[in-house]
Amino acid sequence: MTTQQSTRDQIMGRNLVNGVWLPIEGDAITSTMPAHPDQVVWSGSPSVESVQQAVAAARAALPAWSSTTIEQRIAVLRRFQEIAKGRAEELGGLISDETGKALWESKGEANLVGAKVDITLEEGEWSGRHRVTDFEFSLNDTKRARCHFKPHGVMAVVGPFNFPAHLPNGHIIPALLTGNTIVFKPSDKAPAVGQMLAEMYHEALEAEGAPKGVFNLVHGAVDESVALCGSPDVDGVLFTGSWTAGRAIMQANLDQPGKIIALEMGGNNPAIVMPDADLFQAVVEITRCAFNTTGQRCTSTRRLIVHRDVADKVVPAILKAASNLLIGDPRAEEPVFMGPIISEQALDGVLRFQERVADNGGRVLMESTRMPDRDGWFITPGVIEVDRFTLGCDDAGCDEEVFGPLLRISVTDSFEDALEQANATRYGLSASIFTADESLQNRFLNECRAGCRNINCGTAGASSKLPFGGLGLSGNHRPAGAFAHDYTAYPVASMIETGDASTIPSGMRVERDWVS
Repeated sequence: MTTQQSTRDQIMGRNLVNGVWLPIEGDAITSTMPAHPDQVVWSGSPSVESVQQAVAAARAALPAWSSTTIEQRIAVLRRFQEIAKGRAEELGGLISDETGKALWESKGEANLVGAKVDITLEEGEWSGRHRVTDFEFSLNDTKRARCHFKPHGVMAVVGPFNFPAHLPNGHIIPALLTGNTIVFKPSDKAPAVGQMLAEMYHEALEAEGAPKGVFNLVHGAVDESVALCGSPDVDGVLFTGSWTAGRAIMQANLDQPGKIIALEMGGNNPAIVMPDADLFQAVVEITRCAFNTTGQRCTSTRRLIVHRDVADKVVPAILKAASNLLIGDPRAEEPVFMGPIISEQALDGVLRFQERVADNGGRVLMESTRMPDRDGWFITPGVIEVDRFTLGCDDAGCDEEVFGPLLRISVTDSFEDALEQANATRYGLSASIFTADESLQNRFLNECRAGCRNINCGTAGASSKLPFGGLGLSGNHRPAGAFAHDYTAYPVASMIETGDASTIPSGMRVERDWVS
């Protein structure tokens, strides 16, 4: 398969603090191409001190930015949208190079960056903006009630590697709209993409004459994340990543109950197939959602529960479809469905998990293996059959999110058992059922434990016009997507009296001449 090798120059790491780009020379963090690990994309040596400087800059900019008009903030976002559209091709290529995502997927992500502005600014009763729009009403002839929304303040946005532009961008745009200032820390696995995103925001803010320090970028790994998320001068943490990292953020802020914490922490997502389903549709969707992005989506289908009456059709079809997926260089000229996984560590983690499930009785129907004929972190899809998914039993990894192309399958005899197995996890992000029976569809919607519950379509993929988030280890009930507005502003209640209608209650005496 021929490829179009990237000729990209290595990107020098830079932080953006108070409107100034600050080089962070060195190689304490190095980002390489997963498809060609000998090629460095980005390098830099961050410091905790930079985090403190960025937070201080965001704090200093807050009064001026939060007092700008909504029209001024919208002008910044529209300018950003224009810049993002102009650089979408470049951004898509960088996402592909740095994460290993197939170029078609990376370009799709790049196009979402500018499109998020339109979705954020849409008005209407269903829109997120509608829920953070001031309103008032009359309490009586002389007293009015008013609700207005205020920004939380300095928001820390901590981004993931799998959607390094789209997911943090989904926090940043509504946060800026409602008057917050930003300190953005991209994933240390995709710092170059984060830096390009910051460049676009900086250009838009500068062009519209916004205050210095509204948007700040700090690179880093664990130490910098801890310093940022635990800072008492940060008013909110908007995070997408693993349960373990999200748990650490909550622990770091136990003594700061007023800090808004919005966590999206992945899933162990099930799909159910019933006998009356469109089996072709089910096979397409399950295969797509189990293996696209090399299984590195928080909504990837991890567990399939298929009814015994159709298991002998569905399972072989999924195996055949998975074995025919085209795996190759993300920039291959021919169509490629799946590129490499993000790192050698991630690759080894998938293989170790596969081995452990097999040792616990799982039957490997299709072995996930490292592709020996390639230099990068290429891995083949894997499928394992287990007896069942049981809450509290770790044999099938019900409470582990393995970020890679590995699907586990169990066979069931009833919808009740299928639903029980689907709910057999402390995660609860996304789930699907394939059935034509409306009564089963309704029971699934009512009884499945997941924030995203889909009918006859896969677990992976979401509408930006809907909320996005999960239950349990998947999140803390502050969904992103169209509901991101809700955690970027808080309501303030006011009652305004315009007359002299104060009522003197029983047992209280006040005479007007006391104040005359």
